[in-house]
This record gives sequence, structure tokens and C-alpha cells, in this order.
Amino acid sequence: MEMSRVTPEDRIAFDGHDTIVSLWAARCAHYGPRVAHREKELGIWQEYSWNTYYDSARKIGLALMELGVSKGDPVLILSEDRREWIYCDIAAAAIGAIPSGVYTTDSAGQLAYLANDCAAKVLFVENDEQLDKWLEARGDMPGIEKVVVFDREGLATFSHKKVMFLDELYALGEKAANPDRFEKALETVQPEDPRMLIYTSGTTGPPKGAILTHRNMMFQLVAGEQMLDFHETDEQLCFLPLCHVLERLVSVEAPIANGCTVNFAESPETVFENLQEVNPDTFAGVPRIWEKVYSRVMILRSEAGPIGSKAFDLAMLLGNRYAKADNPGLGLKLGKLVAEFAVLRNLRRMLGFANARRVTSGAAPISPELIEWFDAIGVPLVEGFGMTETGGVATVNTVDDNNVGTVGKPLPGVELKIDETGELLVGGPCVFKGYWNKPEKTAETFTEDGWLKTGDIGRIGNDGALTITGRMKDIIITAGGKNITPAEIESKLKFSPYISDAVVIGDKRKYLTCLIMIDQENVEKFAQDRQIPFSDFASLTRAQEVRDLIGGVVSETNKQFAQVEQLKDFRLIDILLTAEDEELTPTMKLKRNFVNERHAALIDEMY
Repeated sequence: MEMSRVTPEDRIAFDGHDTIVSLWAARCAHYGPRVAHREKELGIWQEYSWNTYYDSARKIGLALMELGVSKGDPVLILSEDRREWIYCDIAAAAIGAIPSGVYTTDSAGQLAYLANDCAAKVLFVENDEQLDKWLEARGDMPGIEKVVVFDREGLATFSHKKVMFLDELYALGEKAANPDRFEKALETVQPEDPRMLIYTSGTTGPPKGAILTHRNMMFQLVAGEQMLDFHETDEQLCFLPLCHVLERLVSVEAPIANGCTVNFAESPETVFENLQEVNPDTFAGVPRIWEKVYSRVMILRSEAGPIGSKAFDLAMLLGNRYAKADNPGLGLKLGKLVAEFAVLRNLRRMLGFANARRVTSGAAPISPELIEWFDAIGVPLVEGFGMTETGGVATVNTVDDNNVGTVGKPLPGVELKIDETGELLVGGPCVFKGYWNKPEKTAETFTEDGWLKTGDIGRIGNDGALTITGRMKDIIITAGGKNITPAEIESKLKFSPYISDAVVIGDKRKYLTCLIMIDQENVEKFAQDRQIPFSDFASLTRAQEVRDLIGGVVSETNKQFAQVEQLKDFRLIDILLTAEDEELTPTMKLKRNFVNERHAALIDEMY
């Protein structure tokens, strides 16, 4: 298939604008006093307008220029999600600088690596905890000339010549000698200029900074408008790290284009409570979130008693049949109405999806059974595919055309191809500009004729929908020479409410085995209901009844696969992992390489 080339001369514009910052300035002027963001202060939701959005970013932009930040200079932001994160992001982009997020779970050493790699002059940090990372490693990042702290709490008496607070930065911007300098800088930003620098996870070496241009992101907005419905009245909930390209696209770029209101979750731990409070119209999450919602409902079902659990099961049966019926009959329609009234509508309200018109899963494979389960309760969950190097999204299912088991059709203008090795190649205006100061790595990522090598194995159906079957680097070649992609086996295991993650092992081995991370909440309840003694997470994983429980899940999963793909043994990881642990990515995916190294003794036991 020959890729249709889009040249740099081809203008990609949304509502007449070809850069994110030009569109942003126009939206702020148009919406003015309307609410752009909400976040909690002392437990109460506070509202912030589009006027505040513009004025705050403008002051920050002017102050950055006063501090010597020039066009093309990276600026680092180390903070949890909050409106100031977005203000700094847009402010930097508006003056032609390049904003780059740092995960709050990164260590001082990792921060130093990023600061030196991109040669940033200014670092924004959220609070004293994040400031400590700079203080610990400041000798290793001499290029940082100024650190700006959002929150003063705990730092009332702190003083350092390189450190200032956000209110002081605002004051610097207000006193700028040439106040129209911000608007003039914004007008000079071009579509091919970098919009953001996203560092990809360094599981196979040091992190690489992927350069995404304004043109890349404008394409996402234009293509997204053609495939997905957005309303300016939409409420959204921002909870994934804004360092991640998916959350940046969903909670920064798309709301600028469509006028949506973004609500910030208080923390990753409160996302379920915040969902109930906001009841968003659209919501994007990673598979772990959807698995956790399912697990919570299964706990509630087990606590509902005989009558309640039977009512729930019947409602789910009717919901599933209705969702799968092309032309439901009168009896099924009436049954669905009763299920809605008795169970399903209350369930959606309790979960925070009463208003959900579309929810999306990305960043990792999700079990098709889980998508069907959400469909049965009346929550339209669609899966998409993308990566940092494709600007966040390359393919996506839609509510009206949801081909479960695939990651959907390409965005209009995106081209797909499968090469002779089975690797998925992507072309089109979504493809990134390259890696920051790494021309060799950039060259390795493209074919000679310009296609992006994704590292994913896939197939394209007759209808154009893409199915991802695994990662090239994750292919397991057994001692018998069988090629196995573990992703499907792992997804089936994770559909169990008792399993939060799994890593299939078997490269150059005689058979497949698996390391499993149990779901703490559900397995603890299982143990408590059966009076199984345990004192902590590690002892929970050692309980024979728990091992038998997981063994049952493994046996049921094996029935769905050919003999060569079946798991012959498994071990439970006895450490409760969080995003701070090296084994997990910030989007809660197990890193295969780290797990294999860290738990080598467990693996050897199985062979």
C-alpha cells in the first residue's frame, strides 16, 4: 500500500487556526467568563474561567521571557495534575518554548537526566516534596537557572537564590517592560514548531524525548472531530499524568478545540470518588482503571445477598443480550427497561458514569470481555491505539462502529501497513518529528521510505480495523521454536477480578509460565469471607487458598488456548507494587524486563 504523502505545505487547521496556541488564544477570547477548569480546594470544587486561563498563562509566558527563556528552549514541569500545570504548559508553548512534563514518581537522578538531556533552564515543581528532588541533585543539573514552586506550604522560611514561588512569577510577568511581547511571540509560532517534548519510558535504555509539533496535534484535533463527537457542554475528569501524551491530548488539546470543562481529580487515589462527583460526559482511562471498576462491582455483587446478586446477574444478562442484538424484539426491550429501572441506571450513577456518552481505553491491551461487560451495563467503552510517536492516537473505535477485539480504524489521513515481519508501520501527519538530539535513534525508528516502525505486531481486517496482537520485543520463542505473543493470554487473566496484572514467561524455555500480581482489595475480601488468616500482602499471597483461587483462574484461561500456549505453572508476586516502583509504568503497566530481572528467583523455581 503506497502511503499518501502530506507535505509540510499542506495546511492542517481547526476553525481557521494551524497552531494549538493560536486556537487557544481565540477560544479564551470567545469563551471569556465561562468555566474552563475546576479543581478542589479544602474539599470544595472551585471554578476557573477561560479569562483566568489566558491571563495566568500570559503572565507566566511574559515572566519566562524575562527569565531568559527563548524560542526552542525546553521547560520542565514536575507536578501532579492541576490547572497550573496546564497554565505553564500553554504559556511555554505560546512563547515558542517547549514544555516537557516530569513524572512525580521520578527520582532525583531521573530528573537530573531529563534536565541535562533537554538542557532546560527553568523547572516548575509542585511542592516541597518535588523541590527536594532538585535540591538533592542540583549539582548534577547545572543548566537549571530557576526553579518555580507552585505551593508555599512547608516552605514559609525557605530561601534559595535559584528558587522562586508562582505568585512571584506572576508578579514578574505583570511588571514586564514590554507587555505585548507575549502576543507577538505567540504570533510567530509555526505549525512545524515543537508543541511539546514527551519522554518515552526508558525500559530498553535511557528515556528519549519525542518531539511533537503543533501540526501533529492540530491533526489530532481535526481527525478526532471527524470520528468522535464532542460538545462544548462536556464535563471531563483529568487524572492520568499530564506528562503522558494521551492525557495531554484529552485534557489540554481537545478541550481547547471543543470548549469542554476539565475537572482535576484530587489524586490518583481519589479518582473513583471524583468520578461520582463529576459524572463526566467523556472519559479516557487505561485498562487498569476499567479492570478496577469491574472488580469493585464484583465485590458489591458478592455483598448484595442472594436476592440482590440474582437481580444483578439477570440485569447483566438482559443488558448483554440487548447490547448484542441487532434488532431487539419487544420482549427484550421490555426486559432491558426493567433491568435499567431496577439495577443498571443506579449502577452507572454509583460508578460515576450516569452521563457517559463515550469512555475510551488506551495505552495497553484490554480484554474484549471487559468491553462487552461495560456495554452490558450501558457504558459505551471503546478502545483505541496510539503511542507517543503518533501524537497519542492512530486508530480508534467509535460508539457507532465498535469492533470489539480490534483497536479500530485509522484516523482520517493516517496510513497503516504490516511489513514482512508482521510489524505495524504508520504514516501520516500524526507521526512525530523525531527524538530530541538523537538523530541515530530517530533514523532507527523509521523505514527508508519514511514509515514509523511501531514495534507492535498487528493485522488489518478487510474493513480496515486494526488488531494488535503484541509487541515485537515481547514475542516468546519457546525451546521448541514456537512463536507466542503473550498479550492475549495476559488480557484474559486480567479479566478476573482477582488478578490486577500478569507477565507470561517462556522465551527459550520448554513451556510457558506466569508471574501474577493479585488484586489486593478483591483477594483480601475473598480471604476475609472465608476466614483465611493473613497479616500483610506478602502473607496473603502465600495462603494456599489464595494460590488455589488463582490456580483456578489459570486453569480456566488455559482452556481458551492451544496446548503450546497454555501456562504450566505460575507464581504470585508478593510485593504490592505502586507507580513509585520501577516494575510499574505511571499508567500502571508491568514492565516486562524489570519484572523478569527482579523476580528471577521466582521464575527459576518454575523451571
